[in-house]
Amino acid sequence: MFGKLYLIPTTLGDTEPLEVMPLSVKKVVEQIDYYIVENEKSARRFIKKISPKKSQPSLQLMLLDKYTEEIETRKYLDVCKEGINVGLLSEAGVPAVADPGASIVKLAHEKNIKVVPLVGPSSILMAMMSSGMNGQNFAFNGYLPIDKADRKRAIKELEKLSKEKDQSQIFIETPYRNEKMFADLKVTLTPNTNLCIAVDITLPTEFIKTDSIQNWKKQTPDLHKKPAIFIIHK
Repeated sequence: MFGKLYLIPTTLGDTEPLEVMPLSVKKVVEQIDYYIVENEKSARRFIKKISPKKSQPSLQLMLLDKYTEEIETRKYLDVCKEGINVGLLSEAGVPAVADPGASIVKLAHEKNIKVVPLVGPSSILMAMMSSGMNGQNFAFNGYLPIDKADRKRAIKELEKLSKEKDQSQIFIETPYRNEKMFADLKVTLTPNTNLCIAVDITLPTEFIKTDSIQNWKKQTPDLHKKPAIFIIHK
């Protein structure tokens, strides 16, 4: 029997794991010693928090970040041939969604290794749920261009797509550029376009609000260096 690849969610910030995810996640973590992670320090911290009695020296952590060579990652699931289960951990939220872990999931399918997704917080899905926008037809667009002119063109294109397809358009930004993104949205989008901003989801400082651009121009939400999701709908 091959081992399985478990997709293990993590918290979106400094919250108690079992406040935002089911007990089944804790049970899986207690059974697995092999993990594929983005950052060893934060992965160990999460594992210790959700399973304090688990032996840290027994953990085998394989790094998956932007510097990891593909030739190396293709060996990460070899232990599954020995019947050993492997856990894939994201830095925040669920693995493989806006996350480099998707390459490992693809590899698992290529090798006929069973993929087991576990329930946990996804900032993208939770923002969409709470936006009041079209949840039947939406698209996640990742990061928009850094260049100001290119970013404004992308914003206008998403607004156009939203109107043509009645489709909610979701995107994210690096936290320290949130305020610049908000400023560009206010001057680029038409006054009656709706914008949802969801910040610090699941944290005590959580802020989620949907309003028209016309009304957003009168507001100054605190977005500085906070993880945020933006959604627009025309």
